[in-house]
This record gives sequence, structure tokens and C-alpha cells, in this order.
Amino acid sequence: MTQPGRYKDPPLVGNAAANGIERRRRQSMIRWRSLASSASLISIPAQRTSAMAFSCSCSSSSLQLVLEYHNQTKHSFNGYARGPRGLDWANQPNPFRRYLSAPLLPLQHPDDPLQSSYASLFDSPPPPKPVSLSTISDLFYHSLALSAWKTTGVSTWPLRVNPSSGNLHPTEAYLIAPPIDSLSESAFVAHYAPREHSLEVRAPTIPSSFFPSFFPANSFLIGLSSIFWREAWKYGERAFRYCNHDVGHAIASLSIAAAELGWHLKLLDAFGADDLKRLMGLPDFHFPSAKGKGHLPEIEFEHPDCLLLVFPYGTGDIHLDYLGICSAIRDFPTLDWIGKPNVLSREHLCWDVIYTTAKAVEKPSSIPASSSIDDTSFRSSALFSQGSYNDLTARQVVRKRRSAVDMDAVTFIDKSSFFQMLMHCLPSGSTRGEPQREQLALPFRALPWDTAEVHLALFVHRVSGLPKGFYFLVRNEDHLSDLKTATRPEFEWKKPDGCPDDLPLYKLAQGDCQKLAKGLSCHQDIAGDGCFSLGMVARFEPALREKGSWMYPRLFWETGVVGQVLYLEAHAMGISATGIGCYFDDPVHEILGMKDSSFQSLYHFTVGGPVVDKRIMTLPAYPGPTTTDA
Repeated sequence: MTQPGRYKDPPLVGNAAANGIERRRRQSMIRWRSLASSASLISIPAQRTSAMAFSCSCSSSSLQLVLEYHNQTKHSFNGYARGPRGLDWANQPNPFRRYLSAPLLPLQHPDDPLQSSYASLFDSPPPPKPVSLSTISDLFYHSLALSAWKTTGVSTWPLRVNPSSGNLHPTEAYLIAPPIDSLSESAFVAHYAPREHSLEVRAPTIPSSFFPSFFPANSFLIGLSSIFWREAWKYGERAFRYCNHDVGHAIASLSIAAAELGWHLKLLDAFGADDLKRLMGLPDFHFPSAKGKGHLPEIEFEHPDCLLLVFPYGTGDIHLDYLGICSAIRDFPTLDWIGKPNVLSREHLCWDVIYTTAKAVEKPSSIPASSSIDDTSFRSSALFSQGSYNDLTARQVVRKRRSAVDMDAVTFIDKSSFFQMLMHCLPSGSTRGEPQREQLALPFRALPWDTAEVHLALFVHRVSGLPKGFYFLVRNEDHLSDLKTATRPEFEWKKPDGCPDDLPLYKLAQGDCQKLAKGLSCHQDIAGDGCFSLGMVARFEPALREKGSWMYPRLFWETGVVGQVLYLEAHAMGISATGIGCYFDDPVHEILGMKDSSFQSLYHFTVGGPVVDKRIMTLPAYPGPTTTDA
């Protein structure tokens, strides 16, 4: 059973409920008009509707397909994106990928001696630790491992360190490493099995020259992939969005865990999807010949997402011979790959648009002859309010992270804590008066695109000393002029009182917007019952046109990285947070006044005091229950 509450669902439409769809749609439209007007901060013209057409004159067929997918999978008051008509519990996917017959290498369970404080990790990395069984165990234990089990009645389900939509966890991880003492005498490829906190050896031996020829000493690779079926089982066509949120969550989780070990993590984005498949030993995807529901094992394939290089801080400039690496990777399919992936469900339902879109946004294998990584550009994040944080280590914070199911509608935070949270969401860290744009601070420096593309539109509800209202955090100040032009002319764009000089936060309009925030997030109370909620607004169509359609999932990755920072900040301050994937896309744009696809809302979030359900018991992550219906 999946954990309830993450990424709140639209109403499930079954046969018994079909006659009520139109009634609910009309009620939603009426409620939307009422909420927008009652907020008293924004006036919505009566003739406007929630449907907004894309102004796209795309010359690229792949870009056109991406824009069509994005438009098609929007939730609106006229209807939700296509999904299953009820949940097929008999075919709920197994949350754990296993490779049957692959050798299992157990990892260690850290005893967690006193380590870096959470706040200090953003200031400067500790000295690098050597790559060993102990440190590899630490890395996975504090990034992708199980964090607890929950149980109530006859249902038991696991939680993980990395957040996931619906707790469905489509993201899989692979370790590609040189010989590691007490793990492997040869360079190897292994799949991480979180339930066992172990490595499944897929390729016990890769060429011994691979790492010394192409990568710095004491470095290794981590590959990430997505099983779309895990999300599509519950969310249908919108699942592709959520899978890419989760890739971003995983990148940030790994980046934070690596930093605690004195390691830097960088996404190597020059490789194409075919290179990643060879490196991780993933088969090609073939569309099933049958349509509709049935036994379609092809649907359980893993889509290659990205490759991450992990290396010690202080390594210096790293020059990568991409042509040489790609040439070496072409021989990987001939390796002795061990293990057959387990079956996740007996029957499946194919949502074709997910797979056609995923293919359209795969990064091509057009790579530079060589490139370099600058390891000297670490930028500390500004510390505005040290007292806002509890006395917790980074490891304690990442392992206690949870997704709140409900907020208490009572808890306040003070504005210094609010400002501090936002300071750690800035990509450039402490700039000493320079504009925010480059991704230099932890964990954003893991991302390979030079400048941030995602901003935060904030609904402030319960922040002491800060007026309720609508605010905007500009994470790339090069976009400020375009944002002002794209949004409502009546917005104030004024820095709030007491705001740090180097925090590009602006008040747009003052007023109580709790009901409005709930209405925009599929009428979910959690969006208005916290201290604040937000929508992550990305520079959208211009970024796709400038960089290519492959940037589409990467925009979601960036939102996932921001989301993980908000999760950790909230828990470090003693409150909680939740990502919200169900929201009405174009009504958010209408509130902002955005009339085209230059900017789009890609992820919602809420932060506040959690309501703890005392009926649910928490069990240790390991060894965990002996049986589960997950």
C-alpha cells in the first residue's frame, strides 16, 4: 500500500460517479470565481476561463509534441488530465526493483556519530573522505534508502529518504565504480536495492582502464532511471511530470549526502540516452503491440535519465574526454550482465503519450570532443538566521524528512525563518551584491545548465511580521524584466520590510489568499493551512526553444531540487512540508496574469505545521517487517 497523502489525487472517476462530473465542474467554476474575487488582492475578468491556448509556432516536431503533451496533461476546472478510472489495487506496482539471480552485496548501516550540522553544510564542505564500503554505504543510506515503515490495520508501507509522488518511487539508481575495498576487486556496475540497503551486481567486471583513463582519482558514477509504470498506475498521463520531479528529488538527495562526505556531485549532461542505457545495462523500450489493459511487461522498462559524477572536493579542474568515454561505453553491452528484472504487476495499462513524449525529449548523442568541470566554484549560501534551525546534523535532517499529509492551520513561523528558507533556495548563494543567476550553491551546483530557470510564486499565510499576500522569489534576476512584463501590471514588485538586501523577494499584492491557494491546488486544504504555499514557475517555451526539447524534463528536475531543499529546510526548523502535484495549471497563470507559455507553473509546494495521524505506527527502516503488501 502506498503512503496516503503525497501528491493529492483528483477525484477518482468510476462508473458510479460519472453522472456527477459535469455538476462538479460547474461547482468548481463557481467556486473559482468566488475564491478569486474573495482574495481581494487580484481581480479576474468575468469573461476569462481557465483554458489558455499555447501560442506556439513550433518548427520542431519534437518541440511541438512536448508542448502538446504539457497542454494535454494540465488539470483544469473543465476536467482533470486523463488517468485511470479508479485504482487497480490488484496490480499496484511492486515499489522495489530487484534483479533476480544478481549477487547481493550488503552495505553497512551507519551508527551516525556526530557529523556536520545541517546549516554548516551549506557554508563549506568538510574534508573529503576516501571511497570505501563505509562511505558508499553512507551515501546511499542518507539519500535513497528506506527511512521508516508505516503501519495501520492490515496495511504496511515503506518510506524513503528521497521524496516521491504518491510514495510510488519510480527512480532507480546504479553505481558504476572502480574497485572498492571490501566491495569489489574489479570495476563494476551495480543496482541499488533500498529495501535490503544492498548493491545488486549487474556487471561484475568492466574494463579496468575505464576509470583511470577518463575520470579523476577517487571518483565514481551514479546513473538514475525511471519506471514510468509506477506513477502511471495511479496518475495516468500526468505521471511523466511526476517521474521527473522525482529525478530532481534524487539528484538533490544524492548531492546533499555526497557533500556531507566532502564529495561534489555533477550531472554529466553531454551523454545521450543510448549511452546511458549501455552504461546501466538497460534494454531498449518497445511499444506493446496490444492496447488497453493486459499483460504488458514492456511497460515496466526503465527510462535512462541522467549520469552523475561523484568526486572529492578540491580535485580541481576536471577535463573529460567525452568522445573517448562514449567509445568505451559502446563496448558495455558485451559485458557479462547478470540478473533479470522482477515483474512489478500482473496487468498494465499503457498511456502511449508518456512514452512518445519521453522519446521526444531524450537528449541526442551530439557531444563535444572534450569538456571540463570547475571544482573551484563552490559558493556558500547566505546564513541570515542561524537561530531558526534546530540543533540537528545534516544526516538527522535527511532521514527524518517526511511528507505532511495535513497542515494544522495554526502554526506560524517568523519572517526571519521564512527569509532563511528562501536564502537556501537561491542558486548562486552569497553573491555580495551580484545578481542571482548561476547555479553555484549546494545542491543546485549539481545541475549542468549554467543559470536557474525556476522561480517561486508564494502565498504567505502565517508568517509573523510579514503581511499575508502574494509574493515572488526571482531565482534568476536576468528574468526579472520579462517576469514584470508577463505578469499583471497592478502587481507592486516591492521588497518587503526587513527582507535581506541579497534576497530577490518581492511583494506582488497584499491580502488573505488562503482560500485562493486551496482553490488553485485542486481545492486541497493543505495548500492554505500551512505557513505558506507556492507554485514553481519556470521560464518555459523560451528555454525549450533555446536549448532543445530535451530541456523539458530538466525543468522538472530543477523544481525537484528546489522542492528537496524546502523539505529539508522545513524539517531542520521543526515543521514539515509536502509537494503538491495536483493543481489547476492555467488558473495559476491567470492569477499571475500570464497569457502565453513563456512561463509555466510546474510544481506546487506547502510548508507548515503537520498534523500527525496517531492511528499510524512508525517502525524502523531496517530490518523492517518480514512481510508487506507493498
